[in-house]
Amino acid sequence: MADPHELTDTADRPLRSSLTLPVLPLAGGVVLPQMVVTIALETDEARAAAAAVGDDRLLLLVPNPDGRYATVGVIARVEDDGALPNGTPALVVRAEHRARLGAGVVGTGAALWLRAEAIDEPAPSERARQLAAEYKAAARSLLEHLGGRRLAGMLRDLDDPAALADSAGWWPDLSLERKVELLETVDVEDRLGKVLAWAKEALAEAELSERIRTEVAEGMERQQREFLLRQQLAAIRKELGEGDDEADVAQAFRDKIADRDLPASVRTAVEREIDRLERTSPQNVEHGWIRTWLDTVTDVPWGERTTDDLDLVHARAVLDADHTGLDEVKDRIVEELAVRKLRAERTGGAPARDETDPTPPGSPSPTAGGVPARAEIRPVPTIVALVGPPGVGKTSLGASVARALGRRFVRVALGGVRDEAEIRGHRRTYVGAREGRIAKALVEAGTMNPVFLLDEIDKVGADWRGDPSAALLEVLDPAQNHTFRDHYLEVDVDLSEVLFIATANVLETIPGPLLDRMEVIRIDGYTDAEKVAIARDHLLPRLRQRMGLRDDEVSVTDDALASLASEHTREAGVRNLERQLGKVLRKAATAVAARRDQEEGPATAPVVIGPEQLRAALGRPRFRHDEANRHPQVGVVNGLAVTGAGGDVLVVEATAMDGEGGEVGSLVLTGQLGDVMNESGQIALSHIRAGRERLGIAPDAFRRRFHVHFPAGAVPKDGPSAGVTMTTALVSLLTDRPVVPTVGMTGEVTLQGKVLPIGGVKQKLLAAHRAGLTDVVIPAANEADLEDLPADVLAALRVHLVDHVDEVLAVALAPAPARPDAAAA
Repeated sequence: MADPHELTDTADRPLRSSLTLPVLPLAGGVVLPQMVVTIALETDEARAAAAAVGDDRLLLLVPNPDGRYATVGVIARVEDDGALPNGTPALVVRAEHRARLGAGVVGTGAALWLRAEAIDEPAPSERARQLAAEYKAAARSLLEHLGGRRLAGMLRDLDDPAALADSAGWWPDLSLERKVELLETVDVEDRLGKVLAWAKEALAEAELSERIRTEVAEGMERQQREFLLRQQLAAIRKELGEGDDEADVAQAFRDKIADRDLPASVRTAVEREIDRLERTSPQNVEHGWIRTWLDTVTDVPWGERTTDDLDLVHARAVLDADHTGLDEVKDRIVEELAVRKLRAERTGGAPARDETDPTPPGSPSPTAGGVPARAEIRPVPTIVALVGPPGVGKTSLGASVARALGRRFVRVALGGVRDEAEIRGHRRTYVGAREGRIAKALVEAGTMNPVFLLDEIDKVGADWRGDPSAALLEVLDPAQNHTFRDHYLEVDVDLSEVLFIATANVLETIPGPLLDRMEVIRIDGYTDAEKVAIARDHLLPRLRQRMGLRDDEVSVTDDALASLASEHTREAGVRNLERQLGKVLRKAATAVAARRDQEEGPATAPVVIGPEQLRAALGRPRFRHDEANRHPQVGVVNGLAVTGAGGDVLVVEATAMDGEGGEVGSLVLTGQLGDVMNESGQIALSHIRAGRERLGIAPDAFRRRFHVHFPAGAVPKDGPSAGVTMTTALVSLLTDRPVVPTVGMTGEVTLQGKVLPIGGVKQKLLAAHRAGLTDVVIPAANEADLEDLPADVLAALRVHLVDHVDEVLAVALAPAPARPDAAAA
């Protein structure tokens, strides 16, 4: 045994530094220095250790969790012994010093004896005192949170850093493993660092728990207070006779959406706003805003759909009953129905969209190794654009399509719209904000799959308030419109099931990106025969009903209708035809009413309107069949053009003046012409100068100034189809050859004299037919467009297909009249 080193115990008695003591194992706890505890002697080892205690009353307390002895124990002095109330023997011990355990030795009795070396606590360092102060503050805060204010007061009297660190052994929430770790940590600074970290961790958990308890308590208190206030408010309203309507508003909205098939995102947004409505006072201005928004969102027909009528025969019958002609449009609608029918029969209908699938409708499915990852058929909506002059039945055709499909029909007028908010809606932050026209149209339709007619899409404007056509890009794009977002609703609206039909008079004013999203179908106008059929089968019955006339009271002959269409209402559509026919029927209704007042008895003979009666009702004809058959003139050519009202015949005039007062050989173009037509005139004059000898023009013919005029100067004109007309007029003027008056022409000319293809062939030839022309000159490259013309029109016209301007001149120019001096010679 080593030389003893004298230590002092709590009673100031000398204590050797190295001792051999009986071991009392502690299986369920840890005793630290300065602790006075009562230990129950429940095991044989504990009773044996108590029996082996000598006169010095010392024994060694060693933690023994899970049968493993700790490396450090504590030397304790037995203060008293006795029995617990249940009869178990027990010792009252006072722990004095840590002791590092040594080798075991053989002792007397059954007790385990171990050699132990007492560990002296060195004088505390400055670092240890700082850690001790920090730990004391953390431990006191923790005890105050846990309700141990008395223990916190006792902790305030401890100044020794080692004793402060060991006082953590009294902490009931400290695990046994940490208590053993605390006992085995001999260095005071390390020991203080451990207990300080543990105290801060426990303090953070205690503060979080207390904050959660406080928030829960405050929330419950707030709910109870709000419930009490609402009950009082309801009682006050009842006493005032106001009823409980406002109190039931939120519940009414909840009942309204309870059985609706709302998308998950929409339901979440609506429920959030209902909660806001409940918390907002009716006197608050936001109460009205929230209620208006809820009214609008819940009025959207989420989940409501009509079943498409996919009977192709019925659909064609409906379209034929409503419109005469327009076979291309009808065929396109029937084709769309056929595609929907096949998809419904062979795939069980269109698959529901997976909201988590980022692939837009119509996009190819992801593939792996060239094999589709999944077989999926997505419906790709088609946006049809009906383009044609006014009065040809574009708008009414949209209503017929809806009736054929069995869908609801909504017309959205876009003419003159200049504010982007008209399409997307206003932001909710603005006063008087409302949803856009698209969302409003859905509400009016009452279903999510109506037929939308976007009327006059070519007349959408743009100003400082935005570009509505840009907003329409998302509406009409099949890859985007399933997540269309209205600024006012602020939720995604699925427009992929809507059948969009757009109407326009001209294509030039429609922005390119918007036009790219639509399938264009042209409706160029009707022939006279078609107008007669339309008037007989559609306009006349409708006007009779509108004016209260029976079928047996007034009848209009086909000859009268033909005269009305050709002599009184020369137009591409039938709007003016209906107007003039209504004027005739009103006069007939006046005669019928006067006759019934004067005569009694059976019904009188019907009023029959023939060509003579038509002339008496409308006066002399406004147009004549022989209007184009005027005498031949030099420099006067019938040009064919397309306007917003359909095809038209423009009589182009050319004249020449002496070179004095202006530049010799100059060309003046008038008639509100655009840049393209001005350039066409310069090209025509340059080509004629270059081919003077070929055309038989005298050398001094160009020593004059030239003027080409397009009539109707108040109407702006532009387009690349007047080159052959101006060339013919100038050559006629320079060669003194008159132009055949029954010839109409259209086409663009290059400097080499080639005739380039143009557009609007059908409308132009229909206009030539209406004007009584017999010959029409068009570019040879437009030969395929002749298939669109009715057979009777082609039969009435001689169409000349040309590649060079010389071919045009050969058809259009008559031989120059013989001069008297030439005849005398």
